[in-house]
Amino acid sequence: MLWVILLVLVGFVLVIKGADLLVDGACALARKLSISDLMIGLTVVAFGTSLPELAVNVFASLKGSTDIAIGNILGSNIANILLILGISGIIYPLVVTKGTVWKEIPLSLLAALLLGILANDRLIDNADSSALNRTNGLVLLSFFVIFIYYTLGIAKRIEGSEALYPVKERSIKKISIMIVAGLLALISGGKFVVDGAVDLATALGISQSTIGLTIVAVGTSLPELATSAMAAYKKNPEIAVGNIVGSNIFNIFFILGISSLIRPLPFGAKSNWDIGVLILANILLFLFMFTGKKRKLDRWEAGLFLVIYSAYILFLIMN
Repeated sequence: MLWVILLVLVGFVLVIKGADLLVDGACALARKLSISDLMIGLTVVAFGTSLPELAVNVFASLKGSTDIAIGNILGSNIANILLILGISGIIYPLVVTKGTVWKEIPLSLLAALLLGILANDRLIDNADSSALNRTNGLVLLSFFVIFIYYTLGIAKRIEGSEALYPVKERSIKKISIMIVAGLLALISGGKFVVDGAVDLATALGISQSTIGLTIVAVGTSLPELATSAMAAYKKNPEIAVGNIVGSNIFNIFFILGISSLIRPLPFGAKSNWDIGVLILANILLFLFMFTGKKRKLDRWEAGLFLVIYSAYILFLIMN
């Protein structure tokens, strides 16, 4: 048991450090190519915070551990809103722009609703089973392209990206080493996390889905936690919220899209509870923008997020 836990922990360290190295190297390379810091922050860095989820899901799909792949994304997105925004909102009340309230948050809700529709063939069409097939994966990736187009269109409205994501000048040799080392760490770390998670579920006698929704999901969400908590500490709430909402959209449209192209992802009826919690979290985030001071997540609302997340985790453990 101890070596399994150690394997998972080492895997988390590798995927997070690998993502960090890869992002730093990619940012430095983008600087060499005269790409602006703002564009780097909106593309390379935004992609980088979701690299751990991507690495774990690719290996889980290749290994056939689809419950971990599904649980990782659903659990990460739930943790992003209820846990990470909860912590960030307690550090500093999060005030956001009208665009975030009326466009980004509803788009995150749309992603969760679309996932609920695509993953419920059994309920909608009376099919024998429900799954995200390769056609569904292409649909999700199409929405991802639209999201990227929209993100590039609003690039100039997001303030503070350059200050939060400083880009250092590096030599081509160092950039190459960082990118290669980052990729190797991501690949090995992703494999360690998936193998360890499967062994851990077997040893504890619980489902791979539960491991994916809890331990794996929280572990792969650590980059988002670090980014949003630091943004809240620096009193840059737009980045703190935008990082989470963007990551949630990215996770469903891109990572689940890629994962279902590798191997169709079967959804059991129990997954609807988790999709329901994710939809509820998005709805609460939207509604909280209109309670008290408009477009603001107050500390008591952030605290309520943490209470709901604790109840959700307790529910998973009890069941």
